[in-house]
Amino acid sequence: MSTTRNTPEALTAAIRGAGLRLTRPRLAVLSAVDAHPHAVTETVLASVRDELSDVSRQAVYDVLRALTDVGLVRRIQPAGHAARYETRIGDNHHHVVCRECGDVRDVDCAVGAAPCLEAAQTHGFAIDEAEVVYWGRCPDCAAHTT
Repeated sequence: MSTTRNTPEALTAAIRGAGLRLTRPRLAVLSAVDAHPHAVTETVLASVRDELSDVSRQAVYDVLRALTDVGLVRRIQPAGHAARYETRIGDNHHHVVCRECGDVRDVDCAVGAAPCLEAAQTHGFAIDEAEVVYWGRCPDCAAHTT
């Protein structure tokens, strides 16, 4: 998956390529996440219900978990915020979060290849990812500060 919107054919191929059976809810959820980067579950649910009006909340949660488990979707959860989902995977990018409105944006890896940062001590772990969250105020919120 990438930062640009994928075609329905590409999303279909991704689901099948991950070894999942293609279902309308899976395709609708993956399409919704792809169309709404950093979406919370409620946004995904609303988008899916535009296409599949009878889909249950639990079905969307189950599909999000399945897509996350096979690596088609990345789940992020900045401290104090609801979980968010994105299809930009595999590049170990980071995020910047607005402290006021909660807007989340992608930040490319600061230095080098994944995992971008090297831990001073690994404690024997085979580290394969580093997560960095930058915090601040987005341009809109900063403009409204007195």
